[in-house]
Amino acid sequence: MNGWLDQLHGGSTAFPPVVTAIKLAVALAIGLLIGFERQWSHKDFGVRTFSLTALLGALTALISTPVMLMGMLATVLLAVLLNVRDIVASRSVEGTTSVALVVTFVLGALIGNGHMFTSVACAIVATWLLSLKPQFKQFAGGVRAEEIRSAVLLGLFGFVIWPLLPDRYVDPWRLLEPREAWVTVVVVAGIGFANYVLLRVYGKRGIALTAILGGLVNSTAAAAELAAILPAAGLLSQTVPAVLLTSVAMFLRNAVLLGLFGRSAVRFAVLPLLAMMVVATYFASRHRQVDANPKELELHLASPVSLKRVISFGFLFIAIQIAGTLAVRWLGNSGVLLVSVIGGTVSSASTTAAAANLLTHGNVSAQQAGIATVLTSIASTTMNLPIVKRQIKVQGVMREIVLATTLQGIVGITILFCERWFMH
Repeated sequence: MNGWLDQLHGGSTAFPPVVTAIKLAVALAIGLLIGFERQWSHKDFGVRTFSLTALLGALTALISTPVMLMGMLATVLLAVLLNVRDIVASRSVEGTTSVALVVTFVLGALIGNGHMFTSVACAIVATWLLSLKPQFKQFAGGVRAEEIRSAVLLGLFGFVIWPLLPDRYVDPWRLLEPREAWVTVVVVAGIGFANYVLLRVYGKRGIALTAILGGLVNSTAAAAELAAILPAAGLLSQTVPAVLLTSVAMFLRNAVLLGLFGRSAVRFAVLPLLAMMVVATYFASRHRQVDANPKELELHLASPVSLKRVISFGFLFIAIQIAGTLAVRWLGNSGVLLVSVIGGTVSSASTTAAAANLLTHGNVSAQQAGIATVLTSIASTTMNLPIVKRQIKVQGVMREIVLATTLQGIVGITILFCERWFMH
């Protein structure tokens, strides 16, 4: 006890004024930040309580660890007493506010120990979480059993199955490395699930946003469904931009996948993909109108994370990767390009991931992987045409979609040839 009292009497030697003032100021700011949010939410504990709690945490941490633990105990007791009072008064228990109070003390103590960045970052995140209560309640109320199963399966695939797989080639031809292939499958499935969640949350906020989010999940399925429901909703003129925007989203998704798994190939693919996005966006903007009754335009796409879908995607990815490897060995550079076109008619995402994986193993160059990504994207948009045509009976609308798809393909291939010509 005399030790820390001696330190207090030591003045600037024990507690440098500038450093101590900065710590206390940051602790006060954190308490004010969280406290204002609780005050605005009409809670019993507000700005003053949270500010003082943060200061208490910082001061006790500056004194000694035993004093800090005593302060922590006092904060917990205060939170317990708050809830006991509410129970006696037959009011709802302030569980979130109690936890926030304890968190505020801990953040103040961290600041007292010099952990500024961690404390400030956690305070911002905590305040953000507290302020999103209505949105979280709305989102949780709309979550379906299918989505919960998908999230659990994604965790199972990533943290249970993946460590059990061999991390070496399992065949004498060096075609399959299970653990690496599974990582790609899980990452692509995770991206698809994130896009699916965004579609569920924001998918009723207009045709354009619905088309883009749907295209990120599954461009072919989204284009087919939009082509079916828009005419039925009396929005035939919006079919062209909706279908084209699914392609824009698919181009963007494939560029991101290539960046994740084959970063060096992005510079060969980004310009053609960007040019095709510009062409599609231009044609889409020509038909843009204000949405009418967007709530009728919800896309009913299935979750991309299910046992059947992930296994199907995994087999498809492995098949394309093996086919690409063999094609390179037997046919040279043209082999992987041929496989990418064929693969794009089935799944451009899996083909892009496979091309990037081939690049990682040195089976193809960065330029070949970039070209393969562009070609598989073009093949995917071309494959959408007969599927969309089944839903659209008006020739003028279909003609516009065909024209835009053809032009974006021509532009993409032209830029590929120009890049190749300049390279040589």
